[in-house]
Amino acid sequence: MIRKHNLNFIPVIMVSIFLTVFLTTIVSYQIFKKEIFSDLSSVAENLEKLNILEGLRTEGILSPGDALRLTWVSEDGSVLYDSYAGETGLDNHGDRPEIIQAFREGEGSCIRKSQTMEQSIFFYAKRTDDGKVIRIAKEAGSIWKVYRSTLPVTLLTALVLTAVLMYCIGRIRLQHEKTLQNARLRQEFAANVSHELKTPLTSISGYAELIANGMASKKEGRHFAGQIYENAQRLLSLINDTLQLSELDDPSEEKFTFETLDLYELAAGCMDMMKPVADRHRVSLSLKGSPLFIQADRGLLEELLYNLCDNAIRYNKEGGHVWITVSGQLIVQDDGIGIPVKHQKNVFQRFYRVDKSRSRKTGGTGLGLAIVKHIAEVHNASISLESDEGIGTVICVSFPK
Repeated sequence: MIRKHNLNFIPVIMVSIFLTVFLTTIVSYQIFKKEIFSDLSSVAENLEKLNILEGLRTEGILSPGDALRLTWVSEDGSVLYDSYAGETGLDNHGDRPEIIQAFREGEGSCIRKSQTMEQSIFFYAKRTDDGKVIRIAKEAGSIWKVYRSTLPVTLLTALVLTAVLMYCIGRIRLQHEKTLQNARLRQEFAANVSHELKTPLTSISGYAELIANGMASKKEGRHFAGQIYENAQRLLSLINDTLQLSELDDPSEEKFTFETLDLYELAAGCMDMMKPVADRHRVSLSLKGSPLFIQADRGLLEELLYNLCDNAIRYNKEGGHVWITVSGQLIVQDDGIGIPVKHQKNVFQRFYRVDKSRSRKTGGTGLGLAIVKHIAEVHNASISLESDEGIGTVICVSFPK
């Protein structure tokens, strides 16, 4: 629908362009006519003031090759002299519009078509003090010639403006689609957050109610308290991840501090921090590579490393391994449960879980890889994933040099 409305503007713009050119040409031609008649009037006035009409008649100073044509007409309309025809061979000019107007009003003008559509003859007539009429004629381009001369410019202008218009329409359409997509994603995100919050809150509320009503024994009370604690921790993780994503969704503000950091050093720190978690899951961690200095925000990069390692540990198997490699890029590899091919293109989406029951059991929020993707985008880094079900997963993050 939006594209259809945008395309409807094209004929409107085209018509506007041609109307503008048409009206501009008319105005320009009117100015052109005014200047020609002004020039012819000056010539006629000078001829009368200099009193050289008789000399022109006898000497024939003006010839048919000149740009101007002079005609001298008596009171009865007969031609006394014409620079193109001399004194003979011309009919009575008393019926010519410019001559009639000059005898009546003192001066007259008229435009008549030449033998071709491209030229017009401009006539200016002036009544002299002795009652005769001087007529000056000049052949000049017609309005059609003006139109034809401006046609290439008109077409070029139309093409350029159409191209600009199509570009603007494309930009507007893409911006509109992006806005709609963002609105849809925010709506889905809000719905998913509400759903994810509802589950642990329901559990917390239920266990708390049992304890409050005295329906739990001492042993059950400890179990319920443990469940409340686990669900509360899940809520905290979910809230923290949601806030992190909200902050990454609006990277326009100057809230990130980029500095030169050694990715290998940060990876070593992450491995030390994650070792207790890995030990609980009976997963071994190892780091290899060499220093790699990049421009990055320390907090975001630590978050990226944490989420990649956390995922590799959570979705591993007992006795599994996680290898972190820094060598021109960051590689986090595991020999865990892997990701089925049909799910691989969706794992970076928010709240997407391959195995929902396992995610809840391990405490995953479904936002870890979504956060990783956003952090990579903030740093103009590319991210790729390779995985085989039952064999393991490899995630590579390449930062710009």
